[in-house]
Amino acid sequence: MTHAVFHPPARYLACGAYELLPFRFIGLDDRVVVVNEVGEYELLQQDEFHQFVRHSLSPSSDVYRNLKAKHFLRDPESLIPIKLLATKYRTKRAFLEGFTRLHIFVVTLRCDHSCHYCQVSRVSMNRSKYDMTPESARAALDWVFRSPSRYLKIEFQGGEPLLNIELIRYITEEGERRAAASHKDIEFVVATNLSFLSDDILTFLKAHSIGVSTSLDGPDFIHNTNRPRPGNDAYETTVRGIGRARAALGKGAVSALMTTTRLSLEHPEAIVDEYLNQGFDRIFLRPISPYGFAVQTQHKTGYDVHTFLDFYKRALDRVIEINRGGKWMVEIYARILLTKILTPYATGYVDLQSPAGAGISVAVYNYDGDVYATDEARMLAEMGDKTLRLGNLHSNSYEEVFGGDLLRALVSASCVESLPGCSECAFQTFCGADPVENYATQGDVFGHRPTSRFCARNMEIIKHLLRLYHGGDDFVRQLFWSWIENVPVHSLIERLPA
Repeated sequence: MTHAVFHPPARYLACGAYELLPFRFIGLDDRVVVVNEVGEYELLQQDEFHQFVRHSLSPSSDVYRNLKAKHFLRDPESLIPIKLLATKYRTKRAFLEGFTRLHIFVVTLRCDHSCHYCQVSRVSMNRSKYDMTPESARAALDWVFRSPSRYLKIEFQGGEPLLNIELIRYITEEGERRAAASHKDIEFVVATNLSFLSDDILTFLKAHSIGVSTSLDGPDFIHNTNRPRPGNDAYETTVRGIGRARAALGKGAVSALMTTTRLSLEHPEAIVDEYLNQGFDRIFLRPISPYGFAVQTQHKTGYDVHTFLDFYKRALDRVIEINRGGKWMVEIYARILLTKILTPYATGYVDLQSPAGAGISVAVYNYDGDVYATDEARMLAEMGDKTLRLGNLHSNSYEEVFGGDLLRALVSASCVESLPGCSECAFQTFCGADPVENYATQGDVFGHRPTSRFCARNMEIIKHLLRLYHGGDDFVRQLFWSWIENVPVHSLIERLPA
């Protein structure tokens, strides 16, 4: 019988100069962050970094071992790190599997609200010519089920989509029938302001497990200012609708989104507390988008990126404070970034992908049959610029739209590995590119990173999260992992070894 014999420890130390594997780096206060091709990172002291790049690290040092384990260096002629990097790279790109999964149906532009920042060109309640027709809905469903993905999601948007509830019924029932016939999984969500909820609609939503997404911008004085409607009771209507929807569908079936306006900037803690008071355990701190009525009302709602970052950090501090006090709450954007920073997994968030999810992860079917790669591209069209319109359900083929030059150009313009300013950025694997926002704000789909709000915002938020994670506060580290694992932090702490 042959016995395996372990060599002495010195046998496993590199006996020659190690080789560097691809990485990027950036300063973070008095340290250096090094990040490799798959998002593995390490924080080094300045002298450690200099030793690393000069090939003078001692193989017996912890720094050497950590960098070797994370594939920043390899022993000469060893191919194992390359194979492991390739496996992790495939995992990071898992979002490309299946092509387009999310399909947005804009079933009407009619709406009873007059939101200052609304991205769409809403129309008055009686203008039914701005409703999607059954013919367009059928054609869009044909394209939905051309997608090779087994998992499909249809989101109903507007205007206020519940004003065209009969078309929603048809799309849902026909979508379920086609999904069963093609052995695909399908889910539905409706983005609604909740003004037109009825018992009949709630019964329908429950019968088909349709999720509800609404807008909640904060306390009543913020929400009513941002989202005026007849009677100035938008807040009361929303809160009442949230309660009715939860009672009928279950708490987990109802989510809310906020949009940060100039008024919001003064009240980050109050906005977070409002979500907590309304029973939500998560909040997505979203900046205002440069589309639709938000452009026309810039003097009322707009602000610069640095002001938003101050707001974001204060709001995030409040979320952490709430968790420290014993109530679990998640900030969604931080969770997305932390998942990309701390794990090898993709998130599916289309704005932080390379290439971006425009068209290849999400498609938008407008009420008039026009097709767009993102909802933001549709907003530009409603503002009079149809440059980013992919085609039309009735005058173009599926192949012309999803294999055409425009979509290929958007994909090409959102591969951060080859974009100037992104290709050499240390945070490349954590971030992404938004060709539609680049076009809207800078005039071309490639954009200019030094003057990009998207870049400045993500760069600083990533740095802020790294500072918090490595700041010596064990609770914050545990909290961030609890967000990634979707497990309340106190339950996670109970599982941790002493």
